Amino acid sequence: MDTSGFISRGHDRGARVAHRLALDHPAVVASVTLMDIVPTAVMLGDLRREVAQSYWHWFFLAQPAPFPERMIEANPDLFYETCLFGWGAAGPQDFDAEQLAAYRASWHDAKAIAGGCNDYRAALAVDLADDLAEQGRRISAPALILYGTAGAMAKLYDLPATWADRCTTMDARAVPGGHFFPDSAPVEVTEQVAAFLGRHPFTPVSE
Repeated sequence: MDTSGFISRGHDRGARVAHRLALDHPAVVASVTLMDIVPTAVMLGDLRREVAQSYWHWFFLAQPAPFPERMIEANPDLFYETCLFGWGAAGPQDFDAEQLAAYRASWHDAKAIAGGCNDYRAALAVDLADDLAEQGRRISAPALILYGTAGAMAKLYDLPATWADRCTTMDARAVPGGHFFPDSAPVEVTEQVAAFLGRHPFTPVSE
């Protein structure tokens, strides 16, 4: 099977997975879109007061089990709404009602809570180590960097600059909204991705 031509896209944690995929398997990634993140090594290596204050959840969720899990389970709505409507720079109106209801159901699931905590534990250990070990490597596929104009990342960092020396070919575009701009501005995101793919045609996967 010819495995050339996969398109890799992700937001937040999905973007970190997409970043690793593009580095680990460059031969099968035709293009990559990374939404509203800075590289993990930049995030944790440049831990300014403003960054730590805005992204406190990284360090809380990474604490050994079961401390953060039990704290969240005591009042999941308070914790997750604080995230969505705090550093996420979003409001209830930014989400489809059914979608938000599905989110609420998930964040009341103990296994989902544990999974989220484990994700951040891995970020501080496995992900950071991987990124530091490969400093200087560039994504070989064309990369699109999208970020929310009102989000914490855009306020704390020059996002295009954090990715410029990590990409061989890079486009960077701002989208209205906060961290959850894929939810609040789906049309703008679709237009940006479609335009990017138009500028960088790809070879579909074939068998």
